[in-house]
Amino acid sequence: MTRKIMLQGTGSDVGKTVLVAGLCRIASNRGLKVRPFKPQNMSNNAAVSADGGEIGRAQWLQAMAARVPSTVHMNPVLLKPQSDTGSQIVVQGKVFGQAKGRDYQALKPKLLGAVMESFEAISEGADLVVVEGAGSPAEINLRAGDIANMGFATRAGVPVVLVGDIDRGGVIASLVGTHAILPEEDRSMVTGYLINKFRGDVTLFDDGIRAVEVHTGWPCFGVVPWLKHARQLPAEDSVVLERLATGRARALRVAVPVLSRIANFDDLDPLRLEPDVDLVFVRPGERIPSDAGLVVLPGSKSTIADLNDLRAQGWDRDMEQHNRRGGRIIGICGGYQMLGRRVSDPLGIEGSEREIEGLGLLDVETVMAPEKTVRNSAAHSLHYGVPLEGYEIHLGLTTGPDCARPAVEIDGRPDGATSPDGRIFGTYLHGLLSSDSFRARLLAEFGIAGGGFDYRRAVDEALDGVAAELEAALDPRWLARLLQCD
Repeated sequence: MTRKIMLQGTGSDVGKTVLVAGLCRIASNRGLKVRPFKPQNMSNNAAVSADGGEIGRAQWLQAMAARVPSTVHMNPVLLKPQSDTGSQIVVQGKVFGQAKGRDYQALKPKLLGAVMESFEAISEGADLVVVEGAGSPAEINLRAGDIANMGFATRAGVPVVLVGDIDRGGVIASLVGTHAILPEEDRSMVTGYLINKFRGDVTLFDDGIRAVEVHTGWPCFGVVPWLKHARQLPAEDSVVLERLATGRARALRVAVPVLSRIANFDDLDPLRLEPDVDLVFVRPGERIPSDAGLVVLPGSKSTIADLNDLRAQGWDRDMEQHNRRGGRIIGICGGYQMLGRRVSDPLGIEGSEREIEGLGLLDVETVMAPEKTVRNSAAHSLHYGVPLEGYEIHLGLTTGPDCARPAVEIDGRPDGATSPDGRIFGTYLHGLLSSDSFRARLLAEFGIAGGGFDYRRAVDEALDGVAAELEAALDPRWLARLLQCD
């Protein structure tokens, strides 16, 4: 019989994603058939699953931790924010529609059927399913029709472990407050809690554990320290980008403008982990560093809106100056579209603005179209002559004179564009920087020898490291019951 557990947080960004990945790797290391599951995710960091649909990048990573192919059923509802109030809705890997926040709240009960169908598909043949919640169950104003936390847990009969983040402060109050505010049906689903991101001597929290137990009756299943290996893993949410910047004096500084609708920024993770690279995420109000040798313009969920924001920050002028200094620029997906002369959206797919002037750094134009390209792809770098693996998730067709110098070849067809001097290129291929040989050739052009470590192996080793750290911190009796082992 399939065992199930759900991690819910007392708030967002408490570390649930990494904890689920760690539990999946622990179970896999014990020889169990384990699967991750997240009923509803909100993220513009998407991946293409092994069965060809869109899921949250976090569930793709958790599948890697579980050592199983990813599937759309691991994340049946994916919300991709396009504006401050609205999101694209992806259901079981395919675009379902768009909705603003209030409209989506009314839509959620209709999506529960797809969620339960996917949960049954994931559970079939599994020894253990580790479920990740979203946000917090204490958001009782959103409880009606909930499919992300207690609404799912009560419907599916999945016991819940609460995760509290001690690093942000107030963890006792957040746990006790959650207990106090939950209705009895939801409270009864909680079997205990975990403290996450603890620094220092864990025995200093012994009195805290006793206080939580007095007020809630919930046992503590572990006090988890800051997991040092988690830094090597791709991040899911753009709120952590400030923590990901390397901040080191290194041979090459790479600047990445943080667009308001930034998407798939984990494309940059391989560069972040290169020992000779200082990766700088440029926040609103900051300038693109004048000493950057490379600027990477990342993906965007709304190209036209982000072009407006980019200009409002003055980053267009910074990039033009960078270009005049002889700097290199890479545009990926939406970033590639921005590098062109014009972006048109005649059908209003991304919003009300139908056309905008691009940065003019590549002689290409993009026209948005309703057909969405979603696929894993085998590719080849035409500039460096090395193999690539990646994926495509994009709307739009890009054409123009610079496309006569494509950046890559994807599944036998040319893709992207390169400037006449070769210093600027764009492509729709996500994941090209994960190619060790590609990074090595790129860094060699900046005089860095020996770049291009084994990135995929590093991520896999980091998952093993997280599992080992987590296992050492968890209550062994609780873990044994979860895994049903001695």
